Amino acid sequence: MSRKKAFVTGASRGIGKAIAIKLAQSGYDVAITARTVEEGETREHSSTVKWSDTSPLPGSLNSTADLMRAAGAEVLVLPADLLDRPSLTAAAEETLRQWGRIDLVVHNARFIGPGHMDQILDTPVEVLEKHVQGNALGPLVLNRVFLPAMVAQGGGTVIYLTSTAGYEPPAAKAGEGGWGLSYAMSKSAGHSIAGIIAVELGDRGIRAFNVQPGPIRTERIVQDMGAFNFDGDNDFWQPPEVIGEVVHWLATSPEADKFSGQCIQGQELCEELNLLPSWKSKATA
Repeated sequence: MSRKKAFVTGASRGIGKAIAIKLAQSGYDVAITARTVEEGETREHSSTVKWSDTSPLPGSLNSTADLMRAAGAEVLVLPADLLDRPSLTAAAEETLRQWGRIDLVVHNARFIGPGHMDQILDTPVEVLEKHVQGNALGPLVLNRVFLPAMVAQGGGTVIYLTSTAGYEPPAAKAGEGGWGLSYAMSKSAGHSIAGIIAVELGDRGIRAFNVQPGPIRTERIVQDMGAFNFDGDNDFWQPPEVIGEVVHWLATSPEADKFSGQCIQGQELCEELNLLPSWKSKATA
């Protein structure tokens, strides 16, 4: 049987990297996209307008691709920026040009830049616009290319990595253990996409899910977020591989069909189905 084809955004590190590697290990060829191509690249990744941080973050597309190819997958490395719509369109079109089909699209990437941890009165409107473009409109640009291809081939799956910030208020102010409006409103907008896809295209073979990952210990959480009371350095934070297993199950299991259009609590599902036997959540460890 030919290998299925997937497209994963934000695959240079963190959850996207874990998802891409799991898919590669499980029989998928995968197109991966992000901004960072080589280790050590620098760009702005501060979560606040109050200061700048351009120190390199661990991870890159090429590092992820090496691990995927070692698992036997064909990998397309397609650099793109969520704020650069032509780059997103080009990445999606190149995937279809080379493979002729797409079975799974995972919208994992989000806008990385100031505003994420700024309070309302400190957040310029243009910063809000960047977050909405990255976290809601960017996925739609990709969907405009991929969904018609999925319909034409008779089916496919779309997964959006959502957040509780999109549908619940924070327990504290931004910068004090909570999150800012820019993140909340942009993830809320993105959160609405899967349900609409499921309703409008479900009868044409398209499944769509939101996956809420919960607290995941990524490279950026460890490096950046201690200043905002999110340090990633205790049992509250879980490994990215948990969500890799959940995305793979949703993409491949017929049992997942009944959840199309819904929001999946990633850590709870992983534990309930014992998708990663070596892992136990904080609640049961």
